[in-house]
Amino acid sequence: MTILQATVRPVSAADHPAVQRLWLMFRHDMAEFQGGLPSPDATYHGERLRSALEDDDWAAYLFTSGDRPLGFSFVRALSGPARVLNAFFVVRGARRSGIGMTVVREVISRHPGPWEIAFQDANTAAVAFWRRVATDVAGDAWTEERRPVPNRPDVRPDVWISFTAAAPSRAG
Repeated sequence: MTILQATVRPVSAADHPAVQRLWLMFRHDMAEFQGGLPSPDATYHGERLRSALEDDDWAAYLFTSGDRPLGFSFVRALSGPARVLNAFFVVRGARRSGIGMTVVREVISRHPGPWEIAFQDANTAAVAFWRRVATDVAGDAWTEERRPVPNRPDVRPDVWISFTAAAPSRAG
């Protein structure tokens, strides 16, 4: 396997078309666990995408290797009591390479303080990944709970992991 070098950067206006295409891949992957079919035009609902790209209380990041997109992350509630990792996606060709852990550490380090991350029990890869992330960031000082999905009584509750990320240390 080729070792990829990843860069994490805020999404710019020029990145919107690439992030919109990555969003379709993400939503397609999530349909396996959350259900739902694409819209008649073959897109998926994009309210969160629009919020991530337009709302000041969100941060959208693009992951790249050179000029190749590797994925994205959306963080919401920047001014709230806890940052919420609203969406996180790595393209299939880059999975299981360590890139996910590398980029999520970078995203979390940009927003120190309390964090919450939701995922689905049925997504066994996500269960293992997010527990590894929480342990990596917070040691054993993290919690996990199940919460109902708002307005979706037809789906199983989400799993939520909560932890606090320390501010990066500054070498002097």
